Amino acid sequence: MKLSSLKQGRDGRLVVVSKDLTRATDAFFIVPTLQQALDDWERFGPRLQDLSEQLEHGSVPSIRFHEHDCDSPLPRAYQWADGSAYVNHVELVRKARGAEMPASFWTDPLMYQGGSDTFLGPRDPIVAMDEAHGIDFEAEIAVITGDVPMGASRDEAARAIRLIMLVNDVSLRNLIPAELAKGFGFFQAKPSSAFSPIAVTPDELGEAWDGGKIHLPLFSSVNGQPFGKPNAGIDMTFDFPTLIAHAAKTRPLGAGTIIGSGTVSNKDEGGGPGRPAAEGGVGYSCIAEQRTIETIVSGQPKTPFLRFGDTVRIEMKDRHGHSIFGAIEQTVTALEPAT
Repeated sequence: MKLSSLKQGRDGRLVVVSKDLTRATDAFFIVPTLQQALDDWERFGPRLQDLSEQLEHGSVPSIRFHEHDCDSPLPRAYQWADGSAYVNHVELVRKARGAEMPASFWTDPLMYQGGSDTFLGPRDPIVAMDEAHGIDFEAEIAVITGDVPMGASRDEAARAIRLIMLVNDVSLRNLIPAELAKGFGFFQAKPSSAFSPIAVTPDELGEAWDGGKIHLPLFSSVNGQPFGKPNAGIDMTFDFPTLIAHAAKTRPLGAGTIIGSGTVSNKDEGGGPGRPAAEGGVGYSCIAEQRTIETIVSGQPKTPFLRFGDTVRIEMKDRHGHSIFGAIEQTVTALEPAT
């Protein structure tokens, strides 16, 4: 089943989307918003699944589906916590700012609590105040959970996964060192994130979903030029059930909680840090990682962070080349002064 929220009010209008992403049908007579569906998934999930099957058979009214009409599946959420499951990425980015990586990072997940009140739509611009902040994209996977009890086991966490989607976790890299130096975590360096137009139930992924990871490449491009295609199922040190259980260690998680994977990152075939897409490697899912490699190789970074007018695209395709979640495609724009 594929679900999307069309732009309407603060929480969107829930629609069920066809498998080929061409058509959609309103779900308002079942449940008007995705959050309300998640609050009572045992009741609404099967009814939405029935509607999905009817849409595929052409037995319900439908409209043409346009990704530009979409908000993020959850335009706002009660909880957004982003992990850093690809420890290769953590190691490289910390190396870039001269920080040692504790050995515990390989056994105990990193996670931060992000702002969840103003998510961006998948085609909304990334509005920034200053290019000097070091504007970066981060291509990731995320899951949406049902209710998760405090102290949940890994198996309980796995059973709580309701939906899967893509993320652009926007980062302001040049603000991060000073914020972390305060010893209190990210805030200003992590503006609003964007999610894919569509969230899918795990069964939509078929054999690519093993219950904890997606074994498919995650494609990203900048201004139409390929930037990365790392496989999301490779080098993922902590899978989603592990991340969810980590988040629920000392608190329950409410239905509609979003848990992110962190930037998808692969090592090179020889075990090295990876090569840029332009050099035949799988590339990277953020600019900071490429800049780190450039620094290691040549002593200084060459690739600039995003500038006003730059466009980022993030997408995942199935083994037949069909888009699964639709695409996140965003252009960086300057904040206009208040009038």
